[in-house]
Amino acid sequence: MNFLKRQAITEQKNAATNVSRRDFLQAMGIGGGLLMGSGFIAGSASVSAADNTPAMASGDTPFFNAFVKIAPDNTVTILVKHLDMGQGVSTGLTAVVAEELGARWEQMQWEFAPADASQYNNLFWGPTQGTGGSSSIANSWMQLRQMGAAAREMLVAAAAAEWKVPASEIKVNAGIISHGQRKAEFGALAAKAATMPVPEKPALKDPKEFQLIGKNIPRKDSLEKTNGTAVYTQDIQLPGMLTALVVYPPKMYGKVKKVDAAKAKASPGVVAVVEFPRGVAVVAENFWAAQKARKLIQVDWDLSASETRSSSELFAAAHALAEKPGTSVKTNGDAAAALAKADKVLSASYELPYLTHAAIEPINCVVKVEKNHCELWFACQMPTVDQQEVAAATGLKPAQVKINTLYAGGSFGRRACPSDYVVDAANIAKQLPGRAVKMLWTREDEILNGRYRPMAVHHIKGAVSAEGKAIAWQHHAVAQAILRGTPFEGMIKGAVDGTVAEGIEDMHYAIPNLHVAATELPVKLSTLWWRSVGHSGNAFVVETFVDQLAKAAEQDPVAFRRELLASEPRALGVLNLAAQKSEWNKKLPAGVSRGIAVHKSFGTWVAQVAEVRINADKTFKVERVVCAVDCGVAITPDVIRAQMEGGIGMGLSAALGEAITLNKGAVEQSNFHNYPLLRISDMPKVEVHIVPSAEMPSGVGEPGLPPIAGAVANALFAATGKTYTRLPLGNKA
Repeated sequence: MNFLKRQAITEQKNAATNVSRRDFLQAMGIGGGLLMGSGFIAGSASVSAADNTPAMASGDTPFFNAFVKIAPDNTVTILVKHLDMGQGVSTGLTAVVAEELGARWEQMQWEFAPADASQYNNLFWGPTQGTGGSSSIANSWMQLRQMGAAAREMLVAAAAAEWKVPASEIKVNAGIISHGQRKAEFGALAAKAATMPVPEKPALKDPKEFQLIGKNIPRKDSLEKTNGTAVYTQDIQLPGMLTALVVYPPKMYGKVKKVDAAKAKASPGVVAVVEFPRGVAVVAENFWAAQKARKLIQVDWDLSASETRSSSELFAAAHALAEKPGTSVKTNGDAAAALAKADKVLSASYELPYLTHAAIEPINCVVKVEKNHCELWFACQMPTVDQQEVAAATGLKPAQVKINTLYAGGSFGRRACPSDYVVDAANIAKQLPGRAVKMLWTREDEILNGRYRPMAVHHIKGAVSAEGKAIAWQHHAVAQAILRGTPFEGMIKGAVDGTVAEGIEDMHYAIPNLHVAATELPVKLSTLWWRSVGHSGNAFVVETFVDQLAKAAEQDPVAFRRELLASEPRALGVLNLAAQKSEWNKKLPAGVSRGIAVHKSFGTWVAQVAEVRINADKTFKVERVVCAVDCGVAITPDVIRAQMEGGIGMGLSAALGEAITLNKGAVEQSNFHNYPLLRISDMPKVEVHIVPSAEMPSGVGEPGLPPIAGAVANALFAATGKTYTRLPLGNKA
């Protein structure tokens, strides 16, 4: 496997006058974050100190820069620095390089980049390699265009030297380098091209010349995911590998007081029973041996640091905080004064539950710890943080921790940091040095020991004028913080975690008197990013309250939003497109109603219209969703559509039926029988329309989710006149 063959080679200082690869990256303004050290990934090639280029032996694949290598057989391999968890970045990032390189799509390949923040950091995050915030395409766009363009110009330079013709007369298209009747494929010139000076400012294509970007091209991961050759953590089988299952406390933050493992140790196939900071692990020869033995372990837990309140008590505590002044995070005008004078004042209180991620692939990780080295195989979302935390757990240095990144069967934020399960696996494996240990979670482990989307409470007051204008909005959001206690806590600016009010304090509706406050709710339960983070619930709150204001103003919800978004052309673009494609003003059949919602998250505007049929028994079904998205340059339209569809499905699932509830601090759900996900039979017909744009690309992995709950609730509101302020909505109007 390629991921087992990679090795890092130290880049020697450039003794010649040529621009080194590091200097090239620094000249592009990304060297400070991209190449902070001197590492240069060069496969199995060696490095020539004279000119800083890979010295090629027969059969080796030349690297043109940290992201592009071209083999003699004409295959071009792109190193993808982000985790592909189903969102298609392996296709999108490869397409960006292929476009500027002038390659054929069929000759393009990709592999995961190694864990090396000095070369593969997320440019939006500083010196940290990781995937999240729908940033993969956005942070890589110009970086990879320049990498592809530079490689193309090096191929041209090699051809010019070989053919003794001006480089300006040479063309590159569809994997062919040509000058008149003379032609060559990439592989024939790759070795020579890799020795050429790296251009400081490679010429980028005019977007009018794009042949791959913006086109519907086959995904690079479809075949292997279809035929079963795609490698996931569960597929890893190493010599002598053991399987570990874990007994965790019944409540978060519980500690082991006493363990009786005698029966488990005597169970067939069991190699060891080990304690680690968060629990007890059974390590056995296979899963079933570990599963059987795990049931035999008796643990006495110290639950003194655990939560003791039930969900009803937590909501009551949150409502009590919402009635008090919170930390002001956004103020325009004087909302309190405007509300005091207004004739039409509305108020609403909202409740949103905890949610679990429920990715199709439960948590797993393979770890092998040796005296001076630790190697991991798993779907790594945050390589830099995982390296640091595993190093701390094993007593090694981060450089001694090697991560082999594999496909993820979904994440939705769960595989991000804190790296709890990765550290657990390392703490277990270090007690069996030299043996590879695969730690697995069952679905019950995943749900009962998850890191959840926070529960939240919102109190809102709003007012409209006699002329039907929205004149005031007063909003207090209360939720458990996500960033507290994580390596990203430094991102908190001010007194409150920004995820509590994101999508509210930065709402784009032009309301002259606006006040947004936020308060953190302390709960002894672990939280984490959940697809679209605070936007996932806050968009529902904002969009349903906008419809309430529109009704009070006696205005159509679309027309009402048009006026409030008059200064936001991209918002109007998706709003109008969704209204047009859904035939908003067309009369619907009896029993069917429409609702609309518009939201911006991760730089992307999305509007969705939901059509809902209400049956005679008050049950309802979402039959159709029309989605309009403006994500800047649409690199891979098919992937964008797929991500909108997936976001709508996941958001609808949460809106209709998902909830994590607590009974005296213990999670009540354990599997899909009591944490129901959306069935395919309940998935509506989805139409996705992409707004043509020349803006920089922005995220698509998460922005499709936030509007759907509000659009559905607004359709129900239009039909029944009842307000829907609590999630999940259930199945009755």
